[in-house]
This record gives sequence, C-alpha cells and structure tokens, in this order.
Amino acid sequence: MTGIAAGSAPAPQRPRLARLRAKVVGGWDSVAEQTYFYFMTLARIPDAAINYRPELFRLIAQMGLGSGSLATVGGTIVIVAFMTMSTGAIVAAQGYTQFQSVGVEAFTGFASAFFIPRLIIPGTAQVTLTATIGAGATAQMGAMKINEEVDALEVIGIRSVTYLAATRVLAGTIVVIPLYAVALMAGFLAARFGTTAVYGQAGGVYDHYFYTFLNTRDLVISFTQTIVMIVVVMLICTYYGYTASGGPAGVGEAVGRAVRASMVVGAIVLMAVTLAVYGQSGNFHLAG
Repeated sequence: MTGIAAGSAPAPQRPRLARLRAKVVGGWDSVAEQTYFYFMTLARIPDAAINYRPELFRLIAQMGLGSGSLATVGGTIVIVAFMTMSTGAIVAAQGYTQFQSVGVEAFTGFASAFFIPRLIIPGTAQVTLTATIGAGATAQMGAMKINEEVDALEVIGIRSVTYLAATRVLAGTIVVIPLYAVALMAGFLAARFGTTAVYGQAGGVYDHYFYTFLNTRDLVISFTQTIVMIVVVMLICTYYGYTASGGPAGVGEAVGRAVRASMVVGAIVLMAVTLAVYGQSGNFHLAG
C-alpha cells in the first residue's frame, strides 16, 4: 500500500534552520520596534516641552546635579569635568613626550587644539553621560515598568512615551549644553597646565601654537556632534528602560544592554561624523 498512512507523524523539520529563521525574524522585528519607538519619541518632544514642563525641569535638575550620593560630589558636571581633565592631561603627557622625541615639543599646543575638540571631548562626554544619565534613565524607567507604573500612567490619561521617554531625551539634550562647555574648558586647562607647569614649556610658546590651530569650525562641529550623540544615547537608554521585563534582574539586564548598545553606537557615530567632516587626512596641512 502506497502513500502516507492516516494518523502518521509529519516529516521532521530541520531544527537548526528553524532556529536560524526564528533568530533572523526576531532580530528584524526588534529593529522595527526600536525604530518605531525612536521616531515616536522624537515626534513627541514638542508635546513634552509644552504639556510636561514640570517633569522636564525636574529631570534637568536631576541630570545636571544628580540625586542621592551622586549629588554629594557635585553631580554629573563634576564627573564630566574630572573625566575631561584626565584626558586633557593625557594629551599633555603623550603629546609633549612624542613631539619631544623628534625635537618639536613646541607643537604640544597644536595637539591640544587639534585633538581635544575633534575626538576627545565628544568621546569622553559620550562615555560619561552614558554611564551616568543614560544608565540612570534606563534603571528608573525599568523600575517603573516592572512595578506597572507605566500602565498606571496610561490609565489616568498620561501619555507614557511622552512623559517618560521624550522628556528624558529633551532634558539630556539641554543638560549637555553646559556640560560640553565645562568639559571643553577642563580639557584645555588640563592640557595647558600639564605642558607648562609639569613639563616646563613656556606659556607663550604653548599659547601661540594653540591659538594658531584652534578653529572655531571645529568647536561648532564638536558641539553638534556631542548633541547628536547624547540624543542617540538617550533614545537607546529610554527604549531599553521602557521595554524592560523580568523583575529586578530584568532591569539590571536592560541597563547592561542599554550601556553596551550606547557605547557601540556612540563610537560608530563618532567615527562616521569624523570621517564625513574631516576625511581620512583630518583636513590638516602643516607648512612653514
């Protein structure tokens, strides 16, 4: 008798192929979900600025000055200042020693004016703000999510994405403006102090090459780049906080994923913008 007997089991499927297909489909679904959340958050920023200003002002104060133990040391401003002071001191140490090895240590001021605005300040600010503001936003929203506070906001008529995500993105963008100025000044001052006070270079020599190569266009591009990076960081961190699940362990996992994704995407944005604006040569020509 030919054919398949009635009630017999179907032909077995390939489990590896099925798992691969499910993984690919799930990955594309996650990308689509994140993209939709990002565009929805950006579209609701005007609504947040108009209808949720008290929450916006509270978040600005919290992000700038910190809360709890973070506020005792001055908040995010002090952390960013110390981080950029450290990187500025590294520029002084590495720049002076490397230039001294070829007899042109006077160019240390050029290194400060050339590298700090273009790479060091945006990169350092992105890492610092991700570890402080971004991680804090993910943890706060994740705790609200697992405690069903987000659902409670929707029940009483508050738009949760606007109230939680859009306000944090806008607050982070506003806070980064004075933070960028503090970071830039701290980096420049640390590099100058290290070169003149520690290594003994004349202040006039340092200032001459520093102001010769310091370009206002670089500062504007650096500021714009930092704004774009903090917007990206806040979007990623608010998404992982808004979609957290699985109890306290799930919140911790969401914070880890948010920080990791923000670091990777921030580095990609920094590299892409730098290459797009300055090219492979850095748009640098030294003659004389």
